Formats: sequence, structure tokens, C-alpha cells
Amino acid sequence: MLHPGLNLNYFRNSLLFWKCLEARKTFTLAAVTVLFFYLISPFLLQQHKCFILQSPAESIPVVVVIFSINSWIVLSMQGNQDLAEKDVHYEEEYIECWETKRFTCRWLPVHQEIKALVFLCHGYAMECSVFMRETGIRFAQAGYAVFGIDYEGHGKSDGRRCYVESFTALVNDTIAFFKSIREMEIYGNKARFLYGESMGGAVVLYIHRKEPQEWSGAILQAPMCKISEKVKPPAIFTSILLKLAEYIPSWKIVPSANIIDNAFKDPIKRQEIRANPLIYQQLPRVKTAVECLKASEDLAKHLDEVTLPFLVLHGEEDRVTDPNISRELFQTSKSCDKEFKLYPGMWHGLTAGESDDNIELVFNDIIRWLNNRSPTNARDSPLRHADVESAMEFTTPSKLQDKELPKACRVAAQACG
Repeated sequence: MLHPGLNLNYFRNSLLFWKCLEARKTFTLAAVTVLFFYLISPFLLQQHKCFILQSPAESIPVVVVIFSINSWIVLSMQGNQDLAEKDVHYEEEYIECWETKRFTCRWLPVHQEIKALVFLCHGYAMECSVFMRETGIRFAQAGYAVFGIDYEGHGKSDGRRCYVESFTALVNDTIAFFKSIREMEIYGNKARFLYGESMGGAVVLYIHRKEPQEWSGAILQAPMCKISEKVKPPAIFTSILLKLAEYIPSWKIVPSANIIDNAFKDPIKRQEIRANPLIYQQLPRVKTAVECLKASEDLAKHLDEVTLPFLVLHGEEDRVTDPNISRELFQTSKSCDKEFKLYPGMWHGLTAGESDDNIELVFNDIIRWLNNRSPTNARDSPLRHADVESAMEFTTPSKLQDKELPKACRVAAQACG
């Protein structure tokens, strides 16, 4: 039986960590340091009478402390050293928010001018610093300043784990942090983009609704913006859920398929994600489920009010959010500059749970889209595309076109002038 303070995730994390070459190098160096001090302690005792230790055995606690300090310092520096080699600078900061703290982080390009700002909105149960690390690094390497925040109760932020008491409050917290960055003088009039994954896509759409003139565009990866009729719960279930939220809002009892098993296709990456202790992996809380349900239903009524430039990406075999809803967003929105990419055979986690080749493909599509809409200086500079109609695309990596969509694109283009 495991010690109460331990769980299987502890051992999974340890195993994954030990597989890292740099981790093995670090502990080897630390072990050699311990052995060295232990072996020379008799000589130190003999040569230096004032030495505090009286025997080699008494040196063990000291060398263990040396081992711990050495390991901690080297490991804490390792992440930034790795990022420095990738020409990326990483920072973390806690900010005060309603008498609680929110965790924020940023990835900044080191040796190139910042093209634009990208603001990350993570999905349900996820977090920024570990799960979205690769996203932050790739965008920063491409020349973008990247900023993320863990919502209340998510990741490293304060609050009851994965408890969303108010979706509106969650959105407002996110807006407040993003606004504080936008107003920094050092970023001048740089273009600013929103990036949202799954539930983060819903957060992005709410931010756009509240600040329609503040954003240069958005990237929506498998967004949660409407409940598909295929998975929509019966009305009686919704009524029961609403009533339960009044009495037991924080209870973790909402029936739900395992999101990690259903979202991430590659089994090795799935295990790595499952080993992340910052990710919530229990059943959804009653109030959280209600708030997500309400947000989805509300957004579904206002898809035609989306006006900012956007790229929406979806895996054709997504089992968490419905690709047809992304298609509906593309067809219904009033945006004149929009693009929908559907990836055959891919699941929900396009940038974290697919094969390396597929992840590379998706990131290349995203960065291409950003580069085409990131003027060097002014946010109001014209976009780098020939005309509105050419900017409105529906594509798959295999170039298979949905026959109905080009007509919808032409109609929307005419409506936009």
C-alpha cells in the first residue's frame, strides 16, 4: 500500500524525469559530489581541528544537504538554460486578483524584434506553464511575445481545484491580466492575438465580445463554442444538474469520459500529460459543468457576432468537441478574414497529443497565419493578403475541399464588401 502522501503520479513523474538525459547527468554529478565529500571528510577532520564534524558518519547529513542544494540549483537553472539555447526567455509571476493569487507566465524572444503579442487561454483542467510550454516556446521562437494565465483553481493559481463558480468571473480575470500587458509602454502598438484551446476557445470568444476593438485576431483550436446535438444531454439531466448546483456546487460527481484518454491520440504523449500533477484529472464539479454548459449555450446564440480575423483548427476525429461546430462558426460568423482547417485522422489535442509530424504541421499552419497578420509595428497596418475572398479559406492538409463551403465564403465576402 502506498504512503498516504504519495500516489502513482509521483512515480510516473519520477520515471519520466529520470528518462531525461539532463536529469541523469545532474544526479550523477550530485552523487559524485556526495561521495567525494564523504571520502575526504576524515582528511578534513585531521587537518582542521576546528571542523564542526567529529566523524565521517556525522558528515552524512551535511553531504545530503549539499546533494540537495546542488541538485535543486542545477535543476532550477536547467529549464532556463534549455530555453536560452532556444533563444527564448521565460518568466513566471503571481498577480493579486480578488485577494487571491493567479499564476502568470511569459515566453519572450531573445535575439529578434517582437512581431506581435500572443495571449494564451488554456482548456478545462489544463494549465500554462507545463502543458502549454511547447506552444509558448514555438511562438517565441517565431518572434512573438507570449503570455499565459492559469484560471482560478487551475494549475498553479489559488482556488479550489478546477472549480468554476462563474464563467464570467473567469473571463474577467483573464481580461484584466491581458489588459495589464497590452498597456505596457514597451509593447507600443504591437498587434495582439488571442489563442484558445477547447474551453479556452470559449474564453477567447467572450473576450472578443467584451473587447471587440482590442484584438488583431484569434486562433481557436477545437473551441468549445456550442454543444453538438450528438452529445447534448437530455433536458431532464440539465434540470437536475442546475438544481444540484444550488446545494452541492463543488461536488465531483458529474459523469464524464476521461478527457485525457479521449483528447490525446499518441499513447506516449498521453501518459506524459497524465503524469502532470498540475492537470485536474477527477470528475467535473457540478458548478463547473453548469457554467461550461451555460457558456456553450450562450456562445451558440451569438456565433454570427464574431467579427475579428480568426483561424479555427479541428481534428476530424475529435471526440471532445465537434468539428461541425467549428465549421458552423466559420460559416456563420461575420468575420471577413477567417480560415478553417480540418485535419483528417487527428483528435482533440492537435498541438500536444498527436505524432511529432502532425504537431509540426499544425504549428506551421498557426505560425504562417500569425506571420501573415503581424505588421512589424502598428496594430492598424493592413493585413498581408491580396483580398478578402482569398483570406477566407477552408482547407485540409490533403487539400480536400468541402463543396458547400466555397459558396458560403463567396456570400460572406460579398456581405463584407
